Amino acid sequence: MTLQSLLAITPFPAVSALLLIVFAIAVLYLARASAHTVILTVCQAVHDALRFATQSLAAGERRLTARNHEVLLAGGREAKERIVERELERVGDSVHKDLGRYPALQRSLSEAITRIEEDHARAVEVPPEPPGWVKAVEALAKLKVGNDYSVGPVLSNIHESLVTAQDQALTAYRKASAERHVLLHKMMPHWRTIQQTLTRVGKSVDGLLERSRSIDRHLEEYREIVSGTDRAVAVLSSSSLVQFFVSALVLCVACGGAAINFSLIARPMAEMVGGTSFIAGFRTADIAALVIILVEVSMGLFLMESLRITRLFPVIGALPDRLRVRMLVVTFVILLMLASVEAGLAYMREILMQDELATSQLLRGGAPLVSNDYLWITTAAQMGMGFTLPFALVFVAIPLETFVHSLRTVLGLCGIGVLRVVRLLLQLLGSLFLQTGAALVRIYDIPIFMPLWIETAWKGSAAQRAGAKTRTESKRAEVAR
Repeated sequence: MTLQSLLAITPFPAVSALLLIVFAIAVLYLARASAHTVILTVCQAVHDALRFATQSLAAGERRLTARNHEVLLAGGREAKERIVERELERVGDSVHKDLGRYPALQRSLSEAITRIEEDHARAVEVPPEPPGWVKAVEALAKLKVGNDYSVGPVLSNIHESLVTAQDQALTAYRKASAERHVLLHKMMPHWRTIQQTLTRVGKSVDGLLERSRSIDRHLEEYREIVSGTDRAVAVLSSSSLVQFFVSALVLCVACGGAAINFSLIARPMAEMVGGTSFIAGFRTADIAALVIILVEVSMGLFLMESLRITRLFPVIGALPDRLRVRMLVVTFVILLMLASVEAGLAYMREILMQDELATSQLLRGGAPLVSNDYLWITTAAQMGMGFTLPFALVFVAIPLETFVHSLRTVLGLCGIGVLRVVRLLLQLLGSLFLQTGAALVRIYDIPIFMPLWIETAWKGSAAQRAGAKTRTESKRAEVAR
């Protein structure tokens, strides 16, 4: 039924339109309660569904947060265990190296102290005893000589003897002092030996104390990690993010080195395996060069695992020491052979480039190329790069391990962020649907405002009449009482 047919129900279109409007308003007014119920029910259902989805996302976020915390704490615990283990090994080596010689040091100190005591005992100054003629002089001094002239020569002889004895005593005293100085001078090397020994022991003890304080600090951090404190989680999260970006930067640098290595060996590999053959749309030479580089990286991983620098493969670290050393030697030999092959390929690349230049020059009809005396510099540089880059790629295992371990944490943090954003959007969308239901109810009431106004006015007048009737009845009741 078209609009024209609806307007043709009466001879006058305006009257027909008015009748249709009145009929629509009446229908909307009569269906008002049901329409409100449907609108509110639908919006409430959508809101409840979004709220349920929000709760599910919140539960998933909590589980992911707990899982991320477990991964962080497990990684931090393992890292701290490795650090503490290495510190304890260093302390053990220091104790074995420095304090293991303590008996010899003690014996050396005892011998030096004994020699010093002996020299000191011999260097003690003994005061000389007074000579015997002192008493004779005292006795003569008490005599009353009077006019006896024979006493003068006696006193003169005594004076001469006294001077001679004084000179002899002074000479003996100087000789004894010189001997004591010689003994004291001999004591100086022993004092220096004791001082150097005690200084060395003091340095060793200070080093042990410093390492013990470092171990105490690491153990305190380990206790916090085991306890799962918020501070430990925050520190591990920030550390993991820093390690992720740093290791990613180092891996990008390693990829650049691998690209340079690829360019060095791709051209000569085309001469070895053929430059016209393809595998799955890729040149066989490029695939062969890439395989060589990947094998070198794999050998580097195995080499680092054998040295127990990285722990990507626990099976290798758990091997017996003899078997692990054999694997280390085999891996290094393979890596050395691949590096030598790359050096040869780099040399072959330079020869091929010179041949191509000479051929193109002859085809253009120009003069033949003059031999360059400095060509060996570029050749040696390319060979050195071809031999060195494989060994440089060995160290990719260290940032790779850090990147792999920190990637779990970063992915967990990204997942938590995504879940949090989606949960917030769903909460906003649920609130929007709830408010939309109320707005649709108001919008539904706009076309039927006239019947609603009449209904409100009638209900108001009815309420007034009911109130007046109630007041009248209450007054009658009061009069009756």
